[in-house]
Amino acid sequence: MTNSKGFNIQEIRKQFPILNQKVNGRDLVYFDNAATSQKPQVVIDSATHYYSTINSNVHRGVHHLSQLATDAMEASRDKVQRHLNAAKREEIIFTKGTTDGINLIASGMGKGWIKAGDEIIISALEHHSNIVPWQMLCEQTGAILKVIPMLENGELDLDQYSALLNSKTKLVSINHISNALGTINPVHKIIEEAHKAQALVLLDGAQALPHMRVDVQELDVDFYVFSGHKIFGPTGIGILYGKEDLLDKLPPYQGGGEMIKSVSFEKTTYAGLPHKFEAGTPNIEACIGIGHALDFMNSIGVENIGNYEQELLNYASQKLSQFEKMRFIGTAKNKASLISFLLGDIHPYDAGVILDKLGIAVRTGHHCAQPIMDFYSIPGTIRASFAFYNTKEEIDQLVKGLKKVEMMLS
Repeated sequence: MTNSKGFNIQEIRKQFPILNQKVNGRDLVYFDNAATSQKPQVVIDSATHYYSTINSNVHRGVHHLSQLATDAMEASRDKVQRHLNAAKREEIIFTKGTTDGINLIASGMGKGWIKAGDEIIISALEHHSNIVPWQMLCEQTGAILKVIPMLENGELDLDQYSALLNSKTKLVSINHISNALGTINPVHKIIEEAHKAQALVLLDGAQALPHMRVDVQELDVDFYVFSGHKIFGPTGIGILYGKEDLLDKLPPYQGGGEMIKSVSFEKTTYAGLPHKFEAGTPNIEACIGIGHALDFMNSIGVENIGNYEQELLNYASQKLSQFEKMRFIGTAKNKASLISFLLGDIHPYDAGVILDKLGIAVRTGHHCAQPIMDFYSIPGTIRASFAFYNTKEEIDQLVKGLKKVEMMLS
């Protein structure tokens, strides 16, 4: 099968060895990509290559292996810079993931940037990792957390957002795409309005990078964070992009090796960007692997990926809407390739267990977005999230599985 943009889905699937296995005697159907994506062979091989041939600590050694490892890691930083169209490589910080990047910014802003009475705006669509750090910061500083309300269809109430902005607003931190509903937020408008109010903007891009091209200069966003494991790369690695002038002013997140310029018992001076925020020995193989993951995506074409996944989303929406008791949770006009739903009164966990017996992996529960579930007065949802290695035939398998769920539990 070749999709409308010309790439061969079966050839792509061959690059992902995990897709060849069986679960409970059935071919694996993996629809949990919003939680973590599968890894192509090139990413798996990059880890083996690092540990087999150039394993050494980076930045600190003059010997051959250390120089090779440093070159490979820094080449990966350059790949991320090009992929995001960041102005400078120093604006790319390696982190442990999206959560770590958000906490880095929250920690830094808590050291003099945010004061009692200042306001931070988040949205009702956020993952817990973009709620809890700001709650902690507000408790620490006396700042006030404001929340952009959501509408019934899963979109943000932008009129209310405009009303929340004022001279006390210091930061707006929202997700680019909702992990629970798939809503693509109008981030250009959100950033533009925040900047008019002299507020900074952080975007949680964990769900956006796998599906679309992101240009941080075109967005004019101040901070952008994402995770490697959602873009077909290793776990335990992420990226924080920040504008150079802001990162220069932001105090260090952690202290230790690598992030220093000089140390004495009287005073320590800090290294320049990006190393100021990269204390200790990094996850070197993952730093390298995230670059290979971006290479892989670019070899297919990010636009091709997005177009094909929209085909899957449209096909799945059509097929699932045929269920009489289907309830879609989140029906925004602009959505990424995931569907959250309920099937009658069937508990999501029970449905997930039966689907797993059929070899179909979906995510069930609140998806680390409990305020969204509270808004809809539901315990959670069944979430099927698609990647470019999924097929319409797999969606047909999901439909058959849900018919069995309905037969057994209704």
